Amino acid sequence: MIVRIVFGIVGVVALAVLAVLTWPQAFRLEHTIGIAEAIAFRPILAVVAVVLAVLLLAGMLVARRTRALFGFLSVLLLLFAGGQAGILASRGWVPGVGHAGSAEAVADDDIVVLSWNTLGGEADAATVAGLALRLGADVVTLPETPESTATEIASLMEAGGTPVSAYTARHGDYAGLSTSILVATALGEYAVNGSFGDTGVLPSVVVSPVNGNGPTLAAVHPVAPVPDDLDDWKSDLDWVTKLCATPDLIAAGDFNATLDHLTGLGDCKDAALAAGTAALGTWPTWLPALAGAPIDHVVSTTGWRVVSAEVIQGEDEAGSDHRPITATLARE
Repeated sequence: MIVRIVFGIVGVVALAVLAVLTWPQAFRLEHTIGIAEAIAFRPILAVVAVVLAVLLLAGMLVARRTRALFGFLSVLLLLFAGGQAGILASRGWVPGVGHAGSAEAVADDDIVVLSWNTLGGEADAATVAGLALRLGADVVTLPETPESTATEIASLMEAGGTPVSAYTARHGDYAGLSTSILVATALGEYAVNGSFGDTGVLPSVVVSPVNGNGPTLAAVHPVAPVPDDLDDWKSDLDWVTKLCATPDLIAAGDFNATLDHLTGLGDCKDAALAAGTAALGTWPTWLPALAGAPIDHVVSTTGWRVVSAEVIQGEDEAGSDHRPITATLARE
């Protein structure tokens, strides 16, 4: 009898844990330490679940007394893995498949956004500028990029035929405590808008058109959800949510959050989700994109349609631990 009770408790606990890890939003636990980090790596959770299920199935062959429990847990784990795969499939690995975004020709009035956390400028100015010019980027958001690097990128882009204005916010002298944004002069004159405030630990920067004609642009960088900064992370995500109440907004950067954590972004829509690439990981670069955490985003409010979005996987040796992302947005 005691054994059955213990087995029952183990089964119930396993069911509860796997349910939370499948959809923590239903329990309002997506911002809880441990869970927040785990759900950022859904592909790895799925693989681990399959491996454990196989081991338990093998254990059923030699452990008679625990055969029923092992069988039950195996079924739970396989269902859990299938749930993870289903969620990832709904977010997409292939551009345009079952989603609104598709590869269209870029129109003259479309805005091409490039975002890249350069790890304090480890992805050097020439590499960033070269990528921006190849993409025809109009807006470049650069978390962890100091003013000196942003200025150098701007000079290289101007030499390449795309003059841009550079703006930088910083919370200290360390290069990683800076966030920069480059805006093509073809979009008009912009200026830093301090009325929106800022993220707490790491800086974000918002710029608005001087004449009021054009979108508000933001480079954002919430802090990572590590134990010492968990409250600051939640506060930063709240700041992003308030920012998303801004009409005619385009924001991009290292959100340090996946779509599971960004359930309250209001009017903002995620470009990768619309285009069908939101399951591809942007961090860290030493993991394949199919296994990484999709924590870098381009988002926009109503009035903008996603033409395309991509996680760029050809720059993994450039020095940063993040992959660059790009999205093309068109006026609706």
